[in-house]
Amino acid sequence: MEYCLDNGVLSVRVSSLGGELQSVKKDGREYLWQGDPAYWEGKAPNLFPYIARLTRGTCTVHGKAYQLPIHGFLPTTEMTAEAQEAEREEDSNAVRLVLRLDADERTLACYPFVFTLRIVYELEGDSLRITYEVTNGEKEEMYFGIGGHPGFQVPLEDGLSFEDYFLEFETAAEPDAEPDADGPKMGERLCGAVDQKGEAEGTQARTAERPCGPQEPVRVGFSPACFLNGKDEPYPLQGGSRIPLGHELFDDDAIVLSGTPKTVVLRSEKGSRGVRVRFPGMPYIGFWHAVKKPAPYVCIEPWSSLPSRQDVVEELSEQPGLIHLEGEGVYRNTWSIQIF
Repeated sequence: MEYCLDNGVLSVRVSSLGGELQSVKKDGREYLWQGDPAYWEGKAPNLFPYIARLTRGTCTVHGKAYQLPIHGFLPTTEMTAEAQEAEREEDSNAVRLVLRLDADERTLACYPFVFTLRIVYELEGDSLRITYEVTNGEKEEMYFGIGGHPGFQVPLEDGLSFEDYFLEFETAAEPDAEPDADGPKMGERLCGAVDQKGEAEGTQARTAERPCGPQEPVRVGFSPACFLNGKDEPYPLQGGSRIPLGHELFDDDAIVLSGTPKTVVLRSEKGSRGVRVRFPGMPYIGFWHAVKKPAPYVCIEPWSSLPSRQDVVEELSEQPGLIHLEGEGVYRNTWSIQIF
């Protein structure tokens, strides 16, 4: 099933399957990659409860083995609509959608935690805000990763080429990092002892992440099979802020960075249209398109955590970087897509 949001500026469609975005339009122009089996059939999957690959597709939880597909089970799981809200009571178009997934026999067979996952989509002017909310339904700690994987069309305007575009990090203050009027700051965990890799902190603990600032970003090292190899290295940016696009950029698969500013823009100096992604509560940002192909899109992927180490079957309670959510705790993380 598909759900529509429209505020007169943006028109958005969302599928109940994994809560995946299907369309993001402004002025009638489609910005979201529409999928193509020649390159990549996906559009914008949400990733949960694991990001990317597990060694042999296997993890353990307190010693018991479980099988999880790449990016977890969420992309292939139906969600239900918990709420659709218009800006005003008399409006026919919704501007806010809440999708919900509860643990069931299928999820428990591959991931032994009782949880409720909500994905909230909300239109605000020319921006789409996406909030992930995970509630731990048991008294025991749970472990997970979560993130986004939206693809955007490149070029975004007729007459331009893929190589005319670049990704540019911005260091201005992050609007999404401001407190909600009725709640905590974006990317916070609620209800105490919740942190990356289980470092206990108090109520409204901030997302653990490497500090960002003037230092060079770090590229996470991956093996040819896309597992962590421990060979992280500095990743210089052109002019201190840019990654020029070229199809060869992705010949070795995804580029995943830490230590970056928390806003990145896809744009061209030859055009006026672009996309700005803000990810204040995510420690990692990934960029990808189909390997060694002239794919006309780029994915901008905010991640909370990383895949398995090469040849290591990860014990989730011990894997570095995973979110540890205390019993009956709540995790929330908001990121956004601005269209111009």
